[in-house]
Amino acid sequence: MVTQLRLAVTDDAQDIQQIYAPIVRDTFISFEEVIPDTAEIERRIQATLQQYPYLVCDIDGQIAGYCYASAFRSRAAYQWTTETTVYVHPDFHRRGIAFAMYTALLDILRGQGYHNAIGVIALPNDASVNLHEKFGFEKIGVLQNMGYKLAGWRDTGWWQLELAPMPPSPAPPTPIDIYNQTAQFAQILDNAGSLISS
Repeated sequence: MVTQLRLAVTDDAQDIQQIYAPIVRDTFISFEEVIPDTAEIERRIQATLQQYPYLVCDIDGQIAGYCYASAFRSRAAYQWTTETTVYVHPDFHRRGIAFAMYTALLDILRGQGYHNAIGVIALPNDASVNLHEKFGFEKIGVLQNMGYKLAGWRDTGWWQLELAPMPPSPAPPTPIDIYNQTAQFAQILDNAGSLISS
């Protein structure tokens, strides 16, 4: 078995869409209601990789899970804060994939120069809450009745992680297409990949 954590490419879009489609269709984990097609997933991968990491866990050529970071808000003063997301294919649960991918994602964000990570979780979702709290995310609040899906109003919980100390004059975060050329980036992926059980 060959397991690899790597940056996503547009050829991964079909596998990613197959993981995401039942989450949209059958759960309120995502507040999307229309399943995005493969072309839309390709567009999202390309848009994300203009600045942020979009990682996949590739096991023998199959995408077992994916995670990415995105802008928390669009205004310039928010640029050091990012929102994080992770999904794992049901066939690959309980192998440490989400933990490994989040380990890599958060370390990459630190290396790029981000200082905050935000997890927004539709509640209840004990698995996601537990994952975030393992990494030190702290619950900062619950917004009640923020979305209506699957015949019910849904709360969202907000968790925050300080990735690095806040400097008085922060430099803009490094784009992922520059940071991914560093030896540190490759080492992060290798180290995190070793956490996945066979």
